[in-house]
Amino acid sequence: MIKSDRWIKRMALEKGMIVPFEERQVRKGVISYGLSSYGYDIRIADEFKIFTNINTTIVDPKGFDSRSFVDFKGEVCVIPPNSFALGRSVEYFKIPRNVMTLCVGKSTYARCGIITNVTPFEPEWEGFVTLEISNTTPLPAKIYAHEGIAQVLFFESDETCAVSYADRQGKYQSQQGIVLPTV
Repeated sequence: MIKSDRWIKRMALEKGMIVPFEERQVRKGVISYGLSSYGYDIRIADEFKIFTNINTTIVDPKGFDSRSFVDFKGEVCVIPPNSFALGRSVEYFKIPRNVMTLCVGKSTYARCGIITNVTPFEPEWEGFVTLEISNTTPLPAKIYAHEGIAQVLFFESDETCAVSYADRQGKYQSQQGIVLPTV
């Protein structure tokens, strides 16, 4: 069952599920973030890894060449045409054992051809979220740090899972920054 704003607020404030936590939707002059009716709009931090193909490398998830990225820190990140950048959430998450999340991009960016891809947060996963932001347009695209980038939806199960992400010692557990693919 999808969880409401009241449940999300209680879990964030009492259990530290989202830190820092914004109790209401912040909208004035920014791409919105914070608590919504049935989810939470996360923000992107001001640290980015912008993809570049200066080494004419092949993108390989089993052997990703970190030299394919340029590190950037700033309030506005410009993603080159038909490229992407990695970022991280401002918020740190601690997902309960009986909860699974889905994360979807915000419509403001999607309407500009900018797609945010995030995998589900599994039961008992915790960390800062690594976000992939694709610029599908033939023009440079701006991403605004400390503003909304994606919405997290929370689903609670009637029973807890037999094996959680923490039990499996998942490779992305407790990630602190932007984490590149690893096998």
